[in-house]
Amino acid sequence: MELAHSLLLNEDALAQITEAKRPVFIFEWLRFLDKVLVAANKVDVKEKQKKLVEQLTGLISSAPGPPTRKLLAKNLATLYSIGDTFTVFQTLDKCNDIIKSKDDTPAYLPTKLAAVACVGAFYEKMGRMLGSSFPDTINNLLKALKSAESQGRGEILLSLQKVLSGLGGAAASCHRDIYKNARSLLTDRSMAVRCAVAKCLLELQNEAVFMWTTELENVATLCFKALEGSNYGVRVAVAKLLGTVMATALMPKQAAVMRQNVKRATLEEVLELMATGFLRGGSGFLKSGGEMLKGGGSVSREVRVGVTQAYVVFVTSLGGQWLERNFATFLSHVLDLVSHPRATQTHVEAVYSRRCVSFMLRATLGGLLGEKAQIAAGKEICQAISKQMRAVEAVVNDISGENKAGAADVSASQHVMVCALKELGSLVQSLSATASPLIQEPSIGLLETVTSVLLHPSMAARLAAAWCLRCVAVALPYQLTPLLDRCAERINNLKSSPEAVSGYSFAMAALLGGVHQCPLGIPHSKGKLVVSIAEDLLRTAAQNSRLSLQRTQAGWLLLGALMTLGSSLVRYHLPKMLLLWRNVFPRSQKELEAEKARGDSFTWQVTLEGRAGALCAMRSFVAHCPELLTEDVIRRLMTPIECAMTMMSQVPAIIKVHGAHLKASAAMVRLRLYDILALLPPKTYEGSFNALLRELVAEFTLTDNSANTTTSLLRSLCHYDDSVLMGSWLQETDHKSIEDQLQPNSASGSGALEHDPSSIYLRIPVGEAIPGPLPLGVSVIDASVALFGVVFPHVSFKHRLQMLDHFAECIKQAKGVRQQAVQLNIFTAVLSALKGLAENKSTLGPEEVRKSALALVMGALDNPNPILRCAAGEALGRMAQVVGEATFIARMAQTSFDKLKSARDVVSRTGHSLALGCLHRYVGGIGSGQHLKTSVSILLALAQDGSSHEVQTWALHSLALIVDSSGPMYRGYVEPTLSLVLTLLLTVPPSHTEVHQCLGRCLGALITTVGPELQGNGATISTIRSSCLVGCAIMQDHSDSLVQAAAISCLQQLHMFAPRHVNLSSLVPCLCVHLCSSHLLLRRAAVACLRQLAQREAAEVCEYAMTMAKRSGDNKDNTTINLNITETGLEGVLFGMLDRETDRKLCSDIHDTLGHMLSSLAVEKLSHWLKLCKDVLAATTDVGGALAFEVEKDEEDSEKKDEMDDDTMFTGLGEESKPSVAPRWVTRVFAADCLCRIILLCENADKAHFDLATARSAKARNPKGDLLVLHLSDLIRMAFMAATDHSNQLRMAGLQALEDIIKKFASVPEPEFPGHVILEQYQANVGAALRPAFSPDTPSDITAKACQVCSTWIGSGVVSDLNDLRRVHNLLVSSLDKVQAGKGSSSQLYSESATTMEKLAVLKAWAEVYVVAMKIKKEAESKPAKPVRSVDDDEEEEDLSANVLPPDSLITLVQPELPSLSHLWLAMLRDYALLTLPAEFSSQLPPDGGAFYTPETIDTARLHYRSSWAPVLHAVALWLSSTGFGADEEKEEVTSPPSKAPNLPQGASSTTKTFEESVQDRMHLMLGVSIEFLCFPRPEEPIEHVMSCLQALCTLLESLCAKTHIAEDQLLAVELLNVLHRLLLTRDPPAVQLQVTAVVQETLRAAQDHLQRQRTSEGKEEEREKDSRPSLGEGGETGELVPGKSLVFAAMELLVFILVRHLPQLNTRVKESPSHVPFRPQRLPEESARLVANTVSILAELPSLCSPAGSMTILPTVLFLIIGVLKETAVKTTDNSVPVPVSAALQGIKTIITSPLVRGESTQTQWTGLVRSSLASVLEYSHPDESRPDMDQVSMLTAITLFLLSASNELVGVTVLQKGCMERFRNALNSSDSWVQARCYQLLLSVFQHSSRALSAPYIHALAPLMVEKLKAVERSRPGTAAELHAVQEGIRVLENLVGMGEEQNRVQLLALLVPTLVSYLLDENAISSAPQISKSLHDFALQNLMRIGPLYPAAFKIVIGAAPELKIRLESAIRANQASSKAKDAARQAQPTVQTAPTIKLKTSFF
Repeated sequence: MELAHSLLLNEDALAQITEAKRPVFIFEWLRFLDKVLVAANKVDVKEKQKKLVEQLTGLISSAPGPPTRKLLAKNLATLYSIGDTFTVFQTLDKCNDIIKSKDDTPAYLPTKLAAVACVGAFYEKMGRMLGSSFPDTINNLLKALKSAESQGRGEILLSLQKVLSGLGGAAASCHRDIYKNARSLLTDRSMAVRCAVAKCLLELQNEAVFMWTTELENVATLCFKALEGSNYGVRVAVAKLLGTVMATALMPKQAAVMRQNVKRATLEEVLELMATGFLRGGSGFLKSGGEMLKGGGSVSREVRVGVTQAYVVFVTSLGGQWLERNFATFLSHVLDLVSHPRATQTHVEAVYSRRCVSFMLRATLGGLLGEKAQIAAGKEICQAISKQMRAVEAVVNDISGENKAGAADVSASQHVMVCALKELGSLVQSLSATASPLIQEPSIGLLETVTSVLLHPSMAARLAAAWCLRCVAVALPYQLTPLLDRCAERINNLKSSPEAVSGYSFAMAALLGGVHQCPLGIPHSKGKLVVSIAEDLLRTAAQNSRLSLQRTQAGWLLLGALMTLGSSLVRYHLPKMLLLWRNVFPRSQKELEAEKARGDSFTWQVTLEGRAGALCAMRSFVAHCPELLTEDVIRRLMTPIECAMTMMSQVPAIIKVHGAHLKASAAMVRLRLYDILALLPPKTYEGSFNALLRELVAEFTLTDNSANTTTSLLRSLCHYDDSVLMGSWLQETDHKSIEDQLQPNSASGSGALEHDPSSIYLRIPVGEAIPGPLPLGVSVIDASVALFGVVFPHVSFKHRLQMLDHFAECIKQAKGVRQQAVQLNIFTAVLSALKGLAENKSTLGPEEVRKSALALVMGALDNPNPILRCAAGEALGRMAQVVGEATFIARMAQTSFDKLKSARDVVSRTGHSLALGCLHRYVGGIGSGQHLKTSVSILLALAQDGSSHEVQTWALHSLALIVDSSGPMYRGYVEPTLSLVLTLLLTVPPSHTEVHQCLGRCLGALITTVGPELQGNGATISTIRSSCLVGCAIMQDHSDSLVQAAAISCLQQLHMFAPRHVNLSSLVPCLCVHLCSSHLLLRRAAVACLRQLAQREAAEVCEYAMTMAKRSGDNKDNTTINLNITETGLEGVLFGMLDRETDRKLCSDIHDTLGHMLSSLAVEKLSHWLKLCKDVLAATTDVGGALAFEVEKDEEDSEKKDEMDDDTMFTGLGEESKPSVAPRWVTRVFAADCLCRIILLCENADKAHFDLATARSAKARNPKGDLLVLHLSDLIRMAFMAATDHSNQLRMAGLQALEDIIKKFASVPEPEFPGHVILEQYQANVGAALRPAFSPDTPSDITAKACQVCSTWIGSGVVSDLNDLRRVHNLLVSSLDKVQAGKGSSSQLYSESATTMEKLAVLKAWAEVYVVAMKIKKEAESKPAKPVRSVDDDEEEEDLSANVLPPDSLITLVQPELPSLSHLWLAMLRDYALLTLPAEFSSQLPPDGGAFYTPETIDTARLHYRSSWAPVLHAVALWLSSTGFGADEEKEEVTSPPSKAPNLPQGASSTTKTFEESVQDRMHLMLGVSIEFLCFPRPEEPIEHVMSCLQALCTLLESLCAKTHIAEDQLLAVELLNVLHRLLLTRDPPAVQLQVTAVVQETLRAAQDHLQRQRTSEGKEEEREKDSRPSLGEGGETGELVPGKSLVFAAMELLVFILVRHLPQLNTRVKESPSHVPFRPQRLPEESARLVANTVSILAELPSLCSPAGSMTILPTVLFLIIGVLKETAVKTTDNSVPVPVSAALQGIKTIITSPLVRGESTQTQWTGLVRSSLASVLEYSHPDESRPDMDQVSMLTAITLFLLSASNELVGVTVLQKGCMERFRNALNSSDSWVQARCYQLLLSVFQHSSRALSAPYIHALAPLMVEKLKAVERSRPGTAAELHAVQEGIRVLENLVGMGEEQNRVQLLALLVPTLVSYLLDENAISSAPQISKSLHDFALQNLMRIGPLYPAAFKIVIGAAPELKIRLESAIRANQASSKAKDAARQAQPTVQTAPTIKLKTSFF
């Protein structure tokens, strides 16, 4: 392939390759040329032009295939337009000669077509440059057109289209000729030709004025004729032509009108013309007789659907503004269409016409108009409805009967009503809350108008009105309850009117069905209301025969609708319902017989309707309340159901007696019965299988049914991928709702509400806008087929065989059309059964069953109906799956192989090839591997059968299935398959689109098979890859949208496996163009591909889209691409698509694509994305908002215009006439979500985004850089716009964004005003955004969210001035009043759980504020130095806080509300505690609910409590500990019970409780809630809840009452510690672990205090009676600690866990394990260090909780761990500071050794052993060692010293230890580090001074000489640093002390050591001036000491000085020099004490 990449065709290379590969080589060269010609240097091109032209024109006559000729023509034209045009006429003549040629052989055809293509391309590219040659060319083409076959006709017409587009107005002379020749071909038998004509005429009408003036009517009639018998492609093309011509006739293009003065058509004329097509079809006004005979002259459906599409094209071309101005005319016109008798000849036709009109309205209104215009349109529709309704009322009320024609008008008006109401409903629902002005404006009276239609005489209109009300309620949930109430009231008042009963019950049912779409629900009482109305209706049904039918239906309909509210509501009414159901049916066989004997046809009708209604309500119950379906309930349901089954068999007899009009009611009963049985487990009705199956089989084999009704389920039971064979991809188009009418099965697409009223309350199927149940006849068959599939797997083999044989018999008996129908139904049933078997994992049965099934299926593989062949193939595959035996599969495959080898007819070849594909699909590659080779070879052969493209389609489709299912096993066949696919792509005519689609499927499957190998560079892989790319390129250029979609998905697969080889620079522009495609599947494919690309390469994708936009902006001539990529780039286009698209899948992909782009680009291109979001959000529906925004925009734009280059200022075409709509609310919600994501992304990217000072300096350095904080005002503005919008969803998103902004920016300081934060300036905005959310009519969920934002704002500390905070604070105060109002005070709009949510949100918000306030208060209290009295004296609490706090602290805002808040909080916690009880305790819940929830809404309430209890718990803990468990509040309570608190469950009893009891209750509550939660925090619980809970526990345990409570009940404390241990195992964050240690510490302190109290009281008793005292504390006498009961044990477990988690080295098992690598001690991170330190200090406290014996049990472990921590964390630091864990460990050692408890006589020996071994460990660890070079000697020495000082008795005389200790001190003294020396001297001093001489003497003897030596040596090397000086000073201090300690007689000897040393430090007077500072300091120090020692020991001093005269001389000279220096110097020296020169770091904790 690489050889093809040259400017000239490489003819040598071409000659060397095989014949088969040449076309691919040539195509690849042409592709290369196409890219390179545009980019190449013109000079180069001109040089080689002659040769190139020769090569290219040579190719024309080499019979090129379709894609090749297209490219060839394009390249030739490009070559001439770039190079010289001398020879163009020669080439043109050459082509014309080929076209004129008389050679008609098929072999010459490709050459002719290539010539035609070249002519088209020349004119398109060069147009008028070719001058006057065009008349000959055109005539030549037209001549050829007459004699050409279909492929030629298509190609010539497309060429003519290009000629016309190139020449424009210049070709006017030929326009008439072209028109005359082309129009006759609009009815050509080839659909491809019809499409081509339509495209050609579309081009022609741009310039040919006559087409839309004089010829307008003829063009219209032609189009109608063209639509007859058309396919989808033709309908789209012709509709485009018709719509565009009509639009042009109405508003001609300026240029054309200027040239000729033309008469413009009026709107009325144009619409009238279109209407003839809709109503009369293509036959014109005079019908030929034949037409009349054929069938009442109804319009062909294809024409009606085509004209419908044309209407949409017509309005779309005129644009949204035109529609806005002319909406009234348009509306009345389309509504007239549907009221015309010709549109509604039969019911099904009427439904079809309604569907078409609804489609017109939805496609224009929904897509072209913005929200404001839609509201205006809504008004128009309302007026139209009320006008119709007035006319109807006039007829209904006209008793005299003068108005005979009126009745027909009424029946016609129903269809108008249905269309208008349906559109109004859709409109309101799409507007959602934005529609409120439409509802609220009294002048429109929308609700009155719609409710008036509920009394319309026609059921269809009443149902449509009910549906419309449901839409209103879903859009505006606050309307739901009032509407329900209004309907209930009307039903009660108008009980005597049949229409009112029916209409209002429809409305109530519809509203109840809508509740599930309103998250806030409806009040529970409404359920009771509905039940009472329904009961009343059913009870009174029999009283008045005129109303009995309506009342019965209405009663059951309401009960069915009630069931949709779900179990929590239905539970209360279930017993009553079961009773009602039982009473509807006869109890026994006898009653049934009696019933048959009496009654007339009317009573039977009422009875049957009643039973159908009851079954329908049951079915609704089973579907919506699965939780209530216990075995008992099912048993009780089965009684009436079994009665219904028995009754079924009697019904035919009844119908015989009473007339056929009962058939419908009987069918309805069957439908309901099948529906409910399909939902119940088949086991429950096993006994009735026989009778039931008889009924089912009779139903779908049409035994008793003379009509040939077919089921609608076959398509959905066949595999989705087979759509290409069945044409069901039509379901995936934008025209789905009208194209359904043209599907072949019965009544397809004729769904309407009146076919089954119960559908008004059921869930709408996904993707439908409005429920459309099919007519009853079809629905019953569908239900029977579905139920057959459910029952079949549970039936015995014998019965299966009987049924299968019966099916074969039925098919044999039927003839003609009926046979097709029966066969379709039977196949659907068999498929349904096989699917059921597969789902149940059961088998088909023994041999004879299989045989029978196989015979049935095989027979249909040769059926002429393709749908049946599909079904048979599918059934075959499913059978293979269910049987699952290799022999059976082999037999099936062999049958198909034999058939395919012999058969020549198309039908059996297609059927059996599909059979092979299905076998592989269901058995998979492994199961069918042995047949793979045969299958592939046969299918490859069939795929090459050019004589029948149908065979090719089916064979290729099956091949794709095999490739898909075989996976890697197919790898060996990839190359031959791929080369076949390429060959076919290059040769099959483009009009056979199905073949191309299947080729696309094959290519995609092959790419997947090769998979990641595609990245490789081997020769074979490269060939495969380039073949795939060529295949994709051919399909991308195809004219059919589905083929293009296939190409895109192939490229997407390629990109997944080999991203480097997919060229994005060409793919992305192609995708961007497809985004505007009119074909849904193509848009879907493009967006899906973009989504994948954006995941990896978002930046490149956006870049390529922008450059493409710029390019199409530069060359203005290239008008083919209408793409509106403006400066907002591809992102902007995608945002715009969100407003237009309604397809779910597409929208979710767009969301994902934008999400990926956002994630990778938003941080870099911050302002671009923020502007995007802002522009979307600023498009509010309010006029004010929009205006304000416009002004701003202008200011911005004027600045921007200077920066922008011209080329980005372009926009797409035709923008002026079609302004796009303003973003709709859904898009705005998405934009608000994007805003939150941007903030999050910035947070993760760089902290500078949240620091104004940094951001400003960064911006100054790099003006292009962009940081979020600089856009704060925009962020606030966007959040504000969203939070104050009409749309509730947008308000939620806005509040969320606001909360995020506050959280992220609260602490960002304002650099210009120190002490302030930047958010302060936005107080007003925040307040204004929150205020509307607290208005009384705001939905609860928004108020709840707003409370959250309030508490975040108040707690963020942004606003410090209380007066400014008051605004927001008042909002919370007002909500608190609402909470205190208690239950049921206000009129409720929403369910009780919504109220719960709102109240809990308020309490949570207050709790959060209180927690912050207390935190601030605590911080303020810890600052002041004034003595603060303890907080326990409650009386002084208030004034005390006033003394300490700043006057405007937050707490002053909360204080006034605290009394009521604390009650509410406690009540809420009580509720929460009850709600968290496990299900088995549900009987203990209070029957009438809690303080804030009702028993009915308990399940939803749980969720609300779950999200808000944690802050409340923390707040209550703070309140309890600050008020001493509410002691002062108790005093008040005795006098007056709280009036404001809502009825708390313990309200009454609490007055009588003692203070202790209430403390206990509250403790139990708090601990219960906490422990329950901490036991099992759900993974989705936020970590903040865990923290709140732990902080609450900590706070709680700080108070005295709590401490005594938890200490008295030791098991409680143990439980708490065990739960905390479990929490540590599951939650990692260090913050949680720290908080846990705090709780543990408080718990243990409580226990210690308790023990202390016990000991002191024991001590007092002991003085009274000197008895042997029992050991207090854990462990008693024995020292045994019982796990589970022992608090100490529990604490140890938890603490050891923490230590080992952070210092795994402590675990001895780790060291023993063979894989152990020795750890080097290292610095722990800060948080871990704090944790370890806390843990160690708690460990050290543990022994004090034990008795002496108990402490002996735990001390070894405790000491081991503490010394271990010391060893692992004692690491030298640079600044000689002591790590926190080390100081904790040292402190711990001291605590333990000095503890008085361990000194008992009983434990003395154990204790001594412990102390000695501990010291031995320390000595061992402190041994200097190469493996631990950075060990902190000082800490280790400190530890040793601690042992020596505190445990001297145990250590005296243990020589081993003594030796070790001395060794360590000696090492330290000899250390090179002077800091170590200094500390060593200090520690030695404390040892030397120890009171026990026995301890200190050995050390003095051993170490003093060494010290003296060291100090003497200083004379030779004087100290050079402060640290060294410090060490010397410390050493001297020790010596001085030794002198002081020595006895008088040794004093002289000791001084003889000290004084000479000191004198040796003195400098002589000459050296002193030049000596360094440190040396001078040493001199001064020595001098001062000498002068101090002299007077202390005068005698001894004299002796020493006298003995050595040289000392005396030096001393005297130093003293003299000192006195001589001036006073000032002396003063300076005095002021600077000596210590200053030493390092001042001391140990943080003094251990001695």
